[in-house]
Amino acid sequence: MGEAPESVPRSKVVVEVNGKRLEVLVPAGLGTANGSALGARSKKPARRQSGAVTKSASGNALTSPMQGTIVKVAVADGDVVEAGDLVVVLEAMKMEQPLAARRSGTVKNLAAQVGATVTSGSILCEIVD
Repeated sequence: MGEAPESVPRSKVVVEVNGKRLEVLVPAGLGTANGSALGARSKKPARRQSGAVTKSASGNALTSPMQGTIVKVAVADGDVVEAGDLVVVLEAMKMEQPLAARRSGTVKNLAAQVGATVTSGSILCEIVD
């Protein structure tokens, strides 16, 4: 087995294997509660970015809260809606999720179409004053 380079600080740990107690040298801090337990990474792994281009949502945007299929679109582009009015019905795992307008205004840039599959965070439409 290879040895750790001398520049790495080490500490002794007592382990029991098949009833025998053994002293083992390990890198200092390994197995402690400081976040490096058993060699865990201290940094979060990098997230992969998909090749899909996604528009960023504005405060006026109605976005999909989850992945699903649009089963009903209750408005048309240019319709005036009040806060709480039904805009879209989304189906996921055999359950329907109604999406209502969070504010009053006019529906613009309606991208929702019946039968379309949307991902979480997809912009369905904008509701502007």
